[in-house]
Amino acid sequence: MRVFVLLFNARTENEGIHTIQLGSRNKVLMFESEDDATRFGVMLEAQDFPEPAVEAIDDEEIKEFCDSVDYDWELVPAGALAIPPEDNVTQTQWQAEGQSQPESQPESDSDVSQDELDSMRRRLEGLL
Repeated sequence: MRVFVLLFNARTENEGIHTIQLGSRNKVLMFESEDDATRFGVMLEAQDFPEPAVEAIDDEEIKEFCDSVDYDWELVPAGALAIPPEDNVTQTQWQAEGQSQPESQPESDSDVSQDELDSMRRRLEGLL
């Protein structure tokens, strides 16, 4: 089944998939409806996120990706009004295109190494 996910900086070296962070867990939202995914992306923009790209991807590929990086996933049924949480993380693992990387990254509570991030990026690129 084809689902729709939100990507930032799609098809670039700096690509990132939108996740919801719940405690120490990350969850990828898979939308059944492209319109619902687009609506969610517009709500993210209203929270000062860069404009995300809505990408159609096979749900099994997203599930495999989530399993490989220990993320959770949730299927958002068509017509369900998913609303982004009011609290956003202050440090993303990607930068909006055109923004320079800070000289030194603050230490993160994340257990994900740069090698793992590079591996996730390559797998995501393979999904497209």
